[in-house]
Amino acid sequence: MKSRLSSFDEGEEDEYGLSKMVHCWWRSAAKFDECVKLKFDLPNVSSLTPRLKVLREMERLALVAPDGLNELRHKLFTYRSGDFWVPTGGINKEDMDIPPTITILLLGFTGSGKSSLVNLMYSVLGRSGLIPFVQTSLGSSSDFTSMLMKEHNVLRSMQSGFCVYDSRGFNYDEMGENLEELSSWMTDGVHHNQLCLRLGDDALNNDDMENHSMTSSSRFLKRRVNYAMVVANIAEIYGASKAGDFKPLEAIRELLCCPVLKKTNENPLLILTHGDMLSTEERIEGRLKICEWLGVSETTGVYDIVCLTQYGYLAEESDPVTAYALSEAVYRALLVSDRGHFPKKDMWDWAVLILSWLMCFFATFFAFLADVCSKLGQRNKLL
Repeated sequence: MKSRLSSFDEGEEDEYGLSKMVHCWWRSAAKFDECVKLKFDLPNVSSLTPRLKVLREMERLALVAPDGLNELRHKLFTYRSGDFWVPTGGINKEDMDIPPTITILLLGFTGSGKSSLVNLMYSVLGRSGLIPFVQTSLGSSSDFTSMLMKEHNVLRSMQSGFCVYDSRGFNYDEMGENLEELSSWMTDGVHHNQLCLRLGDDALNNDDMENHSMTSSSRFLKRRVNYAMVVANIAEIYGASKAGDFKPLEAIRELLCCPVLKKTNENPLLILTHGDMLSTEERIEGRLKICEWLGVSETTGVYDIVCLTQYGYLAEESDPVTAYALSEAVYRALLVSDRGHFPKKDMWDWAVLILSWLMCFFATFFAFLADVCSKLGQRNKLL
């Protein structure tokens, strides 16, 4: 009996250790032994190589995830818009222009994994298992659905303080049009079922247009974008760069450096999504090359998240590292959003704004008169 129990315990321990090794995939890296020797309170972090910084960051997530995941989930479940606002300049919270719902916009190119990331948010934050809530199947109706902006409340609650928008994927060959569309989203706001038509789209059939007219924009509230996450497929980018194609890297860098995105977000988060079919070295090398090319830190503001397994299923909630990394990314987005609120405009601010508009109008009007009079004077001289 004792031998059976011991063999059962050993089998359970081996299974747990194997599962833990799958989730902590970076521990099979070549430089991991050197990383283990480093203390987490190492003062001179700048002396570490980029590879060791990545391994150290992954170890931080693995160290915090088991105990910190539930605490972070609780913060997100109880979050209300403005909860993370820090009082500065002696302004009260009541005097700040805080929207009722914080809006996080997912940006990325076609096939980057935005929909899979939303599904994973449902699984991790909504505790909804592996049920995919975002349609990713191919077909005519799916093609039309991909042209619509989708609003998701991943906490499955009407009291949630934030929502996530899954936008239409960009095209690597149309960066000018992509940035123009992004500028309109960030400036004018977004709403659920917003139609995103572009040049080259096939003509929509009558059924699609009729269904869309029944759910017109007037039925949905327009949201002001408070934060944007850039989602990139690390496997696609790494494979293209190895083949000498740097177009995806250049497109993502242009997207991250977009002025309207920099103006709204202090430092946009970069979410690197992929399946679990990449080897350990390919994951690390892909992350290092992407960060080096984009000129961003290997650890700050970059998250490596496995969305789908090799069998096509969502990464389970039993993977604490993935779940914690995703929750921390959302938490950081909410922190930055609450810090970026502006004071409400009072009567004096509106009066100054109207006065400035009037001054601009008069300046333009008198400049036009001066130009007309100047041309008339030159014409009389010639006569």
